[in-house]
Amino acid sequence: MNILITGANRGLGLCLVKQALNSNHQVFAGVRNADEERIEKLSDLKETYQDKLKIIELDVCDDDSVRLAASQLDEIQVSLDSIVNNAGILNEREKTIEELDLEACKLALDVNTLGPIRVVKYFLPLLRKGQQQSIINISSEAGSLTNAYSGDYPYGLSKVALNMLSEKLNVYLRDEDINVLSVHPGWMKTDMGGDKAPCDPMDTAKGIMDMIERKKTIRNKYVFVDHTGKSMVI
Repeated sequence: MNILITGANRGLGLCLVKQALNSNHQVFAGVRNADEERIEKLSDLKETYQDKLKIIELDVCDDDSVRLAASQLDEIQVSLDSIVNNAGILNEREKTIEELDLEACKLALDVNTLGPIRVVKYFLPLLRKGQQQSIINISSEAGSLTNAYSGDYPYGLSKVALNMLSEKLNVYLRDEDINVLSVHPGWMKTDMGGDKAPCDPMDTAKGIMDMIERKKTIRNKYVFVDHTGKSMVI
């Protein structure tokens, strides 16, 4: 399978790259900045997997960057079987509503919600050429209306919107047999999740890869699930 993963240079994104490569898939690793220091771990993987891994510069907040990345793959006649919208930001964590920086809120929405919109907008033609296609949007339990809590305003709002995007895409693409899922990855030991997190991101990556490979059949009413395929509370 040909798999595009955004935010691929660290955290869950890097684990998804490793899992996909271990499963003998072709990976297009999207990174916002291809500086050597930022992609060091990806470069190490490329030494091992060679042409199975292609690192592409893709800033989900930059319309031109996403469009160019898609056109570059189109020029070499690449088809995609899965898009994983993993790039994300968690900011303004301890802020009350009175303390919120609205520019920071706009940034979270730009990365976490508009970013996946840009990626799907420009890469969907390539996905339509693939087989057993899927769009996996990495969401969060913070995007649950039922379990809303005070705090993480930008993150929660952006993930609620991402879940709605996933539902809309599911309706739009279901007749083409393109699976769309909005996945809560769990609280993971990553730069974002911290050392106290209980989940290993490689376990999450394995669960998501099972969804991409259609080893799991998801029959929930809504497309918001955890990394095992279990329905999340909307």
